[in-house]
Amino acid sequence: MIGIAEAFSPRYAQARQKFLQGCVSAGLTVEPHAHPLKGRDGEDLSMDVARDGDADAEQLLIVSSACHGVEGHCGSGVQVFALHDAEWREKAREQGVAVLYVHALNPHGFSYSRRVTHENVDLNRNFLDFSKPESLPVNEPYARLHPLLLPDTWPPTPENQAAIAKWIEKHGATAYQAAVTSGQYQFDDGLFFGGKAQTWSNKTIREVLRRHAGRARRVAWIDLHTGLGPNGLGERIFACRDDKVAYARANAWWGTPAAPVTSIYDGSSTSALLRGLMWDSMYEECPQAEYTGIALEYGTLPMLEVTGALRADHWLHKHPEAPADLADGIRARMVEAFYTDTDAWRGQIVSQARQAMFQAVDGLSG
Repeated sequence: MIGIAEAFSPRYAQARQKFLQGCVSAGLTVEPHAHPLKGRDGEDLSMDVARDGDADAEQLLIVSSACHGVEGHCGSGVQVFALHDAEWREKAREQGVAVLYVHALNPHGFSYSRRVTHENVDLNRNFLDFSKPESLPVNEPYARLHPLLLPDTWPPTPENQAAIAKWIEKHGATAYQAAVTSGQYQFDDGLFFGGKAQTWSNKTIREVLRRHAGRARRVAWIDLHTGLGPNGLGERIFACRDDKVAYARANAWWGTPAAPVTSIYDGSSTSALLRGLMWDSMYEECPQAEYTGIALEYGTLPMLEVTGALRADHWLHKHPEAPADLADGIRARMVEAFYTDTDAWRGQIVSQARQAMFQAVDGLSG
């Protein structure tokens, strides 16, 4: 067993080593999927997959991290702790549930402290049919905001800040969040860009699902995220298609009367209504399985501070000539926006994730 704080890491390379070492300690074989590029410090990048349980198990729980790269500090810590958690592993084994750990869905973003992939794409907006570009969503509010979100200079001028404040005053903070975060497919340098083709991570996770979930009868998926909601609170967001039966099942597994599973479909979630979500791949690659999933979304900073960090990150991506001290500050701000570096926060993350994992095993085997 390791301590909670010890399971978390300040950089991707260290997180990967802890995950690989945890797999060795647990006696698990790691299936690496090498990324085509190197990391920020020249390290190898990989989506690493480890299966704990019978290869032919009919019940499978997927626990994944770093769909949005920099959010991997949180998800990796949960996975590393789980690999050393004998009680958890025995629980899943006794109930006949195999557990598939997918470490660093987006390793490039994790390494570079960015939310997006190396293609500058939000992976969780990238699961659409790009053979029909005319069918891609058009986000008109984002189009109007785009020049304000990525100004010529950083920090933004008082005039820029006033213009955004005026937009929020007129339309509301909820409309601003939806405009910025729901996804857009017109500005490849912009925020929450869904892409114009499948990313490397998209193609790779589909391969992983076909290999490991292609014969499962029942599949649950807990995808670990950060950046929305009150600090340290793990919101359980319904991560399936808009299906009342699946939603009822997710609530039975993970919800309580005081804290039901929230949904982007009925407006109960802190998240806006989104398109191109990663869980669509489960239906497409593993149609034989009864699928139930949540995004476990942990709060960090207030929404406007998080979007401010994202604006700065995208500005820096467009301006690699920026002074080193400014660039370092922007990267540090990105980590702070998606990872609260305190023992109290890490303790909340592990305890809530562990509970959700135990509940998933009960649900799958019930």
